[in-house]
Amino acid sequence: MYTKNGRPLQVHGNYVFSRSGRPVGQIRGNKVFGPDGRYVGSIDGGRLVYRSTESAEISSSFSVAPIAGSASANMAGSAIWGDEPNILD
Repeated sequence: MYTKNGRPLQVHGNYVFSRSGRPVGQIRGNKVFGPDGRYVGSIDGGRLVYRSTESAEISSSFSVAPIAGSASANMAGSAIWGDEPNILD
């Protein structure tokens, strides 16, 4: 999976991690919610995209350990509707 602007993400089960291995969120349906339960973004065609119209949703919080980082290269950006999610790497 990649962000809207092409930054690589790692998916393990229902969890999404940044390239460096930090937990980004948990997949629930076609949306990803952060460890604090707040909306991170929506999954659209293998891309994680932030959509302000969906940002009011909140889920339960969770805890998951970081994983090993990845050396995946960036991918070209996408014209999908929405913004780049705010993910620390």
